[in-house]
Amino acid sequence: MPIETGTQAPGFTLKDQNNQEVSLADFVGEKHVLLVFYPFAFTGTCEGELCGIRDNLDSFQTDDVQVLSVSVDSPFAHKVWAQREGFEFPLLSDFWPHGAVAQAYGVFNDEKGMANRGTFVIDKSGVVRFAEMNFPGEGRDLAAWQKALDEVQA
Repeated sequence: MPIETGTQAPGFTLKDQNNQEVSLADFVGEKHVLLVFYPFAFTGTCEGELCGIRDNLDSFQTDDVQVLSVSVDSPFAHKVWAQREGFEFPLLSDFWPHGAVAQAYGVFNDEKGMANRGTFVIDKSGVVRFAEMNFPGEGRDLAAWQKALDEVQA
């Protein structure tokens, strides 16, 4: 089960597709965060969801909100995928220790060694304001994310 709303979001530092470290702490006090866990790069449902973010990036990522996506893929796989798909938001690697951040958020799938489809809206103070988890093959409703972001920004 994903961590509950109203709880402090677990901190993390992961490498993005450019092998640069990105920390949740970088945004505390500055921006809300839309944190999107997905199973694997180069897979149909994941690609569709991240392309949905890319195609609507102005709606999700603003001066007040940062999009961060996370999977257990390596930064090198993320680099190729980001270049191929034109992703201009961080694709973070939860590669090693394997799935540690997904585990901290309660969305790691132990049987398959990957993150389930966890989505979190974290406010500027680092508190989880929206949390959901879908299983592999279950797509998510991006409109629900937008509603959660609208509420946290109100």
